[in-house]
Amino acid sequence: MTDMTNSFDLNNCLERIKQAATDGKLSKAAVENITIWLKEDRYSDYAPGVAEHIENGKWQELDDVFWTIIPFGTGGRRGKMYPFGSNAINARTIGESAQGLAEYVKELKPEGPWRFAIAYDTRHRSREFAELCSSIMVANGFEVYFIDDYRSTPELSYLIRYKQCDCGIMVTASHNPPSDNAVKVYWSNGAQLIPPHDVAVIKRVGDVNEIPTVEFDQAVADGKIHIIREEVDQALMAEHLQHSFGGPSDLKVIFSPLHGVGEFNVKSLLNEVGFNELEIYEPHREPSGDFPNVPGHVSNPENAIVFEAIIEHAKETGAELILASDPDCDRMGAAAPVTTDPTGEWRTFNGNQLSALLCDFILNRRHAAGTLSEESYVVSTLVTTHMLRRICKSYGVNCLDENLVGFKWICNVMDVEGPDGFVYGTEESHGFLVGQYCRDKDGAIACMLMTQLAAWVKEQGKSLFDYLDDLFLKYGYHQERLINIRMEGSDGMKRMKNLMAKFRTDPPKTLGGLNVVSVKDFSSGRRTYADGRSEEISGPTGNLLIFETEIEGNYVAARPSGTEPKVKFYTFTYASPESLTDMNSTKADMSKRIDGYAADMEAFAATV
Repeated sequence: MTDMTNSFDLNNCLERIKQAATDGKLSKAAVENITIWLKEDRYSDYAPGVAEHIENGKWQELDDVFWTIIPFGTGGRRGKMYPFGSNAINARTIGESAQGLAEYVKELKPEGPWRFAIAYDTRHRSREFAELCSSIMVANGFEVYFIDDYRSTPELSYLIRYKQCDCGIMVTASHNPPSDNAVKVYWSNGAQLIPPHDVAVIKRVGDVNEIPTVEFDQAVADGKIHIIREEVDQALMAEHLQHSFGGPSDLKVIFSPLHGVGEFNVKSLLNEVGFNELEIYEPHREPSGDFPNVPGHVSNPENAIVFEAIIEHAKETGAELILASDPDCDRMGAAAPVTTDPTGEWRTFNGNQLSALLCDFILNRRHAAGTLSEESYVVSTLVTTHMLRRICKSYGVNCLDENLVGFKWICNVMDVEGPDGFVYGTEESHGFLVGQYCRDKDGAIACMLMTQLAAWVKEQGKSLFDYLDDLFLKYGYHQERLINIRMEGSDGMKRMKNLMAKFRTDPPKTLGGLNVVSVKDFSSGRRTYADGRSEEISGPTGNLLIFETEIEGNYVAARPSGTEPKVKFYTFTYASPESLTDMNSTKADMSKRIDGYAADMEAFAATV
């Protein structure tokens, strides 16, 4: 051990954590991980802080940050920031992530040279973590491209491809609360890690002992870290503009970056394509990791509540569309007037509605331009609206939607199928992409397309909600809702595992008043029917269940989140076009059905 351990009594600490475990105050895994951080040299800088927590009896804090090793989830390694802990974001866990990534790349490409790209958002410590990762990569022999300002996640994805890097990191926790931060880890194609790379990097991260670093400013001076901003900004703008459909631009728009990075990419792009009546919503304009003026301090454009104050402002100013992006500007949310009167009622769109609206608009404009072919395809996920299938079929375009949750899987389809046929990728969590320039969802390009759609619809004398109803009449009424049940800490993880296990062994018999006729389990690759029969199913492998009811198109999906401590329930209803004799009545019936889904699932979850 180093001299750092002299500042505390190691044996006393070990005895106290053992007693805490006996008293039920620490989990077994927490005891194991705390012991490692107290005894092993690689954690010697953090051991005194751990010992102080033990001395002060901060058992809950210790259990929260040590009960597991922070995993690679859907988008990387994400969690609450804490000065130490295997289940927290801190300099050590961030450093291990960068070092493990460097070692894996060098194993696959031992001859070099190696290139690395990095960017960061407005969250607390994002710049610090970005410098740390860069210094580690340089110490490992990498040439580093560093975007020296707040920029979006899709710009980082683009930079990797633009500079032909071997890998990259975006320092952001996306739409998580202010307490969190993360590293999103990217491969040479510009997409987040998928097998086998994710598993291999995780193994290297777990084996990291020493973490070499260099001094950041000296590495810049030596030309080993390239500060790159204007060049990549301009190159990305040129790529974005290739996907503009042009058309009318007579529209008053309000944009909120929700205290994140979005203003730069979105404002410059919308101005460039002719939308000059653009207002940045001032209360959300300041780049801040505290997200001070967002309700609940959670900057998630999926949450309708973030639009409430902006809508009131829009009514006063005559704005016709509101757009918002999350802190790293890879998601887009929107609100619009229900009618063509901007002083009247406004509503927000959920992610499935936005996915469908943009899908039809893109395919309509591409069809009119004659740029669709038999090879054209749209990509989505297993928990995104099936309305996309019906839209694609009407345009003669393939819809590849049997993919796991996470945009990395959509981007993987692009690379497997060939990017030339790719038209549009989308998922219900407000992710959208067109083009080949990057391999992640892009809030800026989504804002441009949504603004062009709104102006196009306005020219026809309709509102966006009128247009959406037109789509329902053509393709059938689809209503979806996401229900989240949070399960925090080590106890929460146990509950999530127990809940998913119970779903598999004793699933609900009815949901929303409908009989459950089968359960599709993408972990085992089987569908089990209510009468006990089972059969194999095709598709990806993952921790996802779909409960199919007696009415086609009406089902519920369940999965644990890959980025937050919660279980997600995706609810789906559908009524065919020929059954839509009374749209308002159908909407009310489907809302009531989803309310029933939610009540039944929440009651089921309460039993574990």
